[in-house]
Amino acid sequence: MFFGKRKKKALEVAEGDISPKLVEGVDYSKIIEPDEGVEGLLKESKLIAKFGSPDELLDFKIPHGYEEIESYWVNKPFAMVKILYNDYRNEYLYYLIEPKLDKGEKIVLEEIKEIIKKKILYGNVDGEDKYEVIEEVLNETLEEYDLKIGKALFSKFYYYIVRDFLGFYKIDGIMRDPYVEDISCDGWNVPIFVYHWNYGNIQTNVKMARGELDSFVIRLAQRSGKHISVSNPIVDATLPDGSRVQLTLGKDVTARGSTFTIRKFKEILITPVDLVRWGTFSVEEMAYFWLAVENGKSVLFVGGTASGKTTSLNAVALFIPLNAKIVTIEDTRELKLIHPNWIPSVTRDTFTEDERGKIEMYDLLKAALRQRPEYILVGEVRGKEALTLFQAMSTGHTTMSTFHADSVDAAIHRLEYPPLSVPRSMISALDIVSVQAQTFVGGRRVRRNLKISEIVGIDPVTKNIKTMDVFSWDPSVDQHRFLLHDLWSSKVMREIMEFKAWSKEELEREFELRKVILQSLAERGISPKEFVDFIKAFNANRERALKAYEISI
Repeated sequence: MFFGKRKKKALEVAEGDISPKLVEGVDYSKIIEPDEGVEGLLKESKLIAKFGSPDELLDFKIPHGYEEIESYWVNKPFAMVKILYNDYRNEYLYYLIEPKLDKGEKIVLEEIKEIIKKKILYGNVDGEDKYEVIEEVLNETLEEYDLKIGKALFSKFYYYIVRDFLGFYKIDGIMRDPYVEDISCDGWNVPIFVYHWNYGNIQTNVKMARGELDSFVIRLAQRSGKHISVSNPIVDATLPDGSRVQLTLGKDVTARGSTFTIRKFKEILITPVDLVRWGTFSVEEMAYFWLAVENGKSVLFVGGTASGKTTSLNAVALFIPLNAKIVTIEDTRELKLIHPNWIPSVTRDTFTEDERGKIEMYDLLKAALRQRPEYILVGEVRGKEALTLFQAMSTGHTTMSTFHADSVDAAIHRLEYPPLSVPRSMISALDIVSVQAQTFVGGRRVRRNLKISEIVGIDPVTKNIKTMDVFSWDPSVDQHRFLLHDLWSSKVMREIMEFKAWSKEELEREFELRKVILQSLAERGISPKEFVDFIKAFNANRERALKAYEISI
């Protein structure tokens, strides 16, 4: 079933390259393995057991000049990542390894994909599980054309069909990598780059030609419910899994051809103990946040791009009392909470050229104020919603958000001046500003909290916003330091102490309790689920929780 040019091309290949039923008069013995039968595939998760040793599928040799630093599976047993290092160039290479197909196998696969595509589009295909449907249609196609292949070749065909139909084509393995945060394609035939947790920005061995990249960009837009074309060549969208994607088509706006940048959505919940374990915050800083958030103090996380602001916001938000009513407002769903009384709201783009139907963060924030929330979390403040957010803060709502700035002073200046234009009297309602950055420790790129400051008020003489630094990061020793003489010198801690009617000793005791808990949980390396379970137990009955988790004070 070849059509047009495809048929002519297939007939020109060497003997042994293609299927006997697809083109007549050709011997295919060179690529057909002994008939071992094709076992049914129930779910993708069972592929490992079904297809045996990965050695049969993957064939890899380290490129000249490189040495292997690390390797791990991203889709076992089909896709593996190896991190390679070239000492001469002092550069890392992200090497994605997939099942290897020879020339004939590739042609057979393309024809099978075309047949399966038509069967699915125009045939009567039943089944809710997409993987099962593809498995059934693949088996049906092989039987229909009397193509008897072994288990290894069947697994390769199945992998590429699933990858291209249900996955993300050539970057599917990269999308599955939990250590990759960003994927960036800069043009036609240009190596794709990734941002890796452990190695920063590194080049991959994956690239796309002009036709396949243009087609892939259009497909990404369609998956996101958007339209991209020559007349509308720039699109910002959200993929079904929550990842953010920015797309350009052709050479009109990007000289090297179509591009895409994917900011991956993190499925894994990152907790406060993770941030302590990674050194982003100290246990003292996280204990400080625990008390502050639990007692309704407003926090603003500031920093540059990819400094971990949203990650920290999400982690610290886990300290919010379990039954508190929370409304989150975001452009892209990134915040994940454990609270049952939580309304996650997301902006919506317009459906028409006159922008009717567009829902902005400002609209969502106004609606949130009518929902009587105790906590309002805004993914990022960047426009006119800033004034409404600080109005809400001034009227007693606890708010938490992120903001682009590299220091406390820069954040205050950005808020005060157009286009945000938040009055100083409203900024003074903010309690805490946490400054984060990407930096280097021992030659390794890390995220660190640089400073935690409190908004003290407005100076009666200069009329400027007064701030007080509570914690600061010392880069020379990679340590976070408490800058005050005692805990109650902190305005936030003093207000909590007065509101709770605690003595100074009781405040110290509560602070130390949380420090010991966080240190103990971090040392155990507990999972996100275990942390969530502990927080729930601690909120219900702290004595019982401490006993159950064997934490002694």
